[in-house]
Amino acid sequence: MARYKPYNYDQSMMMPVKLKDQLVPGTIEFAIHHLIDHKIDISVLDERYVNDDNGRPAYDPKILLKVVLVAYARGIIGSRRIERACRENMVFIALTCGQVPDHSTIATFVSSCARSSASWKRRSPN
Repeated sequence: MARYKPYNYDQSMMMPVKLKDQLVPGTIEFAIHHLIDHKIDISVLDERYVNDDNGRPAYDPKILLKVVLVAYARGIIGSRRIERACRENMVFIALTCGQVPDHSTIATFVSSCARSSASWKRRSPN
């Protein structure tokens, strides 16, 4: 009779993960993360958010842009699939720092980016 290694689905595991380490240099997700954080001025997106005194805190547009660009680069187009990736894929979890934007938030962001992307600028070198 064949012998197999034992396994148990009813066990708990704690896996320490440093989110920053999931964005490996030389990968498309690292490049997108670096470009958005250090090379592209997307402050024009901040003007859309008017929730200083009232309302719920919004997702940072940098995070949403990173997620959408990485998703598109990987062939993930639909907002529901992007939401699922943010919940299940470690690279997307690292990009969002564990936040899971709703598919309607993602879809609204994508449609608003189409209107405002012409005004984005490259940051001047420091």
